[in-house]
Amino acid sequence: MFPIKLSQVGFTPDGRSVLAGVDLEIDVDGITVILGPNGAGKTILLRMLAGLQAPHGGTIRWNGNGLPAAGIAMVFQHPVLLRSSVFHNAGLGLQPLALGRAETLRRTQHTLERVGLAHRAADSARLLSGGERQRLALARAWAMQPKLLLLDEPTAALDPSATESVERIIREIRSDGARIVMTTHNLGQAMRIADDIVFLASGRVIERAPASRFFARPQTNEAKLFIQGELPWRIAFDD
Repeated sequence: MFPIKLSQVGFTPDGRSVLAGVDLEIDVDGITVILGPNGAGKTILLRMLAGLQAPHGGTIRWNGNGLPAAGIAMVFQHPVLLRSSVFHNAGLGLQPLALGRAETLRRTQHTLERVGLAHRAADSARLLSGGERQRLALARAWAMQPKLLLLDEPTAALDPSATESVERIIREIRSDGARIVMTTHNLGQAMRIADDIVFLASGRVIERAPASRFFARPQTNEAKLFIQGELPWRIAFDD
């Protein structure tokens, strides 16, 4: 699957330019966080990496292939859960994999234990809190043992305790060998969890850097203004 290469990728719904010549390469390891203002195209970019949205221009190649490889999972900001048990929802992603019944049950149970929801296995998924729902969505993706996990605002509207739980799970999924690309508006979260940052603005990748360098010494005025505007404290950068 890797590297994934985007070359001059564009997206212009109804003639409105959202992405305008995105060049980006995703290698095999780490957690990449995509940052940018509202409307910058972050979610669309994730959907393209998943193969769910075709670009209107340019190319995307997964290890040289024009079609996405198997082993990609995506968790949306508002995950869809069926009116069934937590256990059934957690195992849904395994159905296309044609695993044996014993292996399906083992993976589902094991993943629910790892996200702290094994005790809710028989409950209706609709009874879960917001944080529990997001942990269930992560369990569903994790059970698939994805090579690439895409997360769209995984902790939006969650309280600090639920956010901490989700971040712990994301780190554990990475430790299991998944490559993670995610979006967030929480810059504190990006500081805590990211290995590198991709900053989108005006439809392009304006800056890409290791997370520590991006937040300490952003190289573009767009990135500086974004950081200063989003962080809940004043910050000054060395010239």
